[in-house]
Amino acid sequence: MNKELSQAFSEQINKEYFSAFLYLAMSDWLNEKGLNGAATWTYVQYQEELAHAQNLFHYMQYRDEPISFKAIADPSGNWQSPLEVFRHVLSHEKLVTESINNLATTAMKANDHAAYIFLQWYVSEQVEEEASAKEIISRLELAGDNTNALLMIDDQLGARVFNAPVVPGIPTAGA
Repeated sequence: MNKELSQAFSEQINKEYFSAFLYLAMSDWLNEKGLNGAATWTYVQYQEELAHAQNLFHYMQYRDEPISFKAIADPSGNWQSPLEVFRHVLSHEKLVTESINNLATTAMKANDHAAYIFLQWYVSEQVEEEASAKEIISRLELAGDNTNALLMIDDQLGARVFNAPVVPGIPTAGA
């Protein structure tokens, strides 16, 4: 793996850890507002982002590449509503999509077919991430100020469970 691509992977790992802590901060905020379902949804998202970072980390180890870790910025936010939280989710996921796409482009330019193929899972995952956020935003917008509708959406969001992603191209941890 060339140096530029290796550094770009390290940067993405750091971004994924920031994403995880952003979702953890959102989960805390939503929990404080009594929206336990939305808090669960964002907590599951936190778990997913950790898994994304860990899979990138394991891929770099598998390729015998060094990883450069950076301090994680404070992810705390001062959201005014659940709708604002999920608009932030969408905005953030668009940034992640751009970052993943740039990483995939860097892999293509480096002629690193293995890295490019590995990253295709992440490219596809981002389509799902943005679609999910858009769906929640649409539902919250439809609910408007209707507390009953908000509570129903909150209950539905609370049904989400974490399923560890299986990313092709890396062995299981410790293998």
